[in-house]
Amino acid sequence: MTLSQSVWTDTDQYLERTVATDAAELDHIRQAQDDGGLPDIAVSATQGKFLYLLATIAKASRVLEIGTLGGYSTAWLAKAVGPEGAVVTLEYEPKHAAVAQASLERAGLAEQVEILVGSALDNLPSVQGPFDLVFIDADKANNPNYLGWALRLTTAGSVIVVDNVIRWISEDGPNAEGTRDALELLGSNPRLDATALQTVGVKGWDGLAIAVVR
Repeated sequence: MTLSQSVWTDTDQYLERTVATDAAELDHIRQAQDDGGLPDIAVSATQGKFLYLLATIAKASRVLEIGTLGGYSTAWLAKAVGPEGAVVTLEYEPKHAAVAQASLERAGLAEQVEILVGSALDNLPSVQGPFDLVFIDADKANNPNYLGWALRLTTAGSVIVVDNVIRWISEDGPNAEGTRDALELLGSNPRLDATALQTVGVKGWDGLAIAVVR
């Protein structure tokens, strides 16, 4: 069987209608991202639900997100921690942060989310841990640095998720080097127990890495 992008997209849309039905309540965030001219690089609906389930399984009450974009993944994580929890999310672009803030307010999730605007590496030293889950989805060249901060800001049992770790593996340049270095760190650091998965879907071919802090 030869599979194509159209098949992957159709399958993702089917899964969104069947097992990720609550994604519809966050459709306005995806629309706001499109209307605001933000790049089409947010997680898909099924990936967002996957993050929600991971945070729920981990019983996360505090989540750190590196890379907010328009707040779509942020909203899923905020839903998971609930009104008594907290999500700290870091976004480099002020425009993206403004779109995210407006969308989170509309979704009724803004109270448990703090958006820090500017370079993540500049803001991370002021972030107070520990966090139960860290989601890294920012500039890939800095993934090893972000992983280092994730280790500083987590404790045993915390979950670390790194997005977009597959498509860059065989490429050249800073993003590819950062991706490979991050995967090597995930596999070699004695504090981490990790794996990585390839994925296909509406976002094409890629994958993510998941680690538990020992």
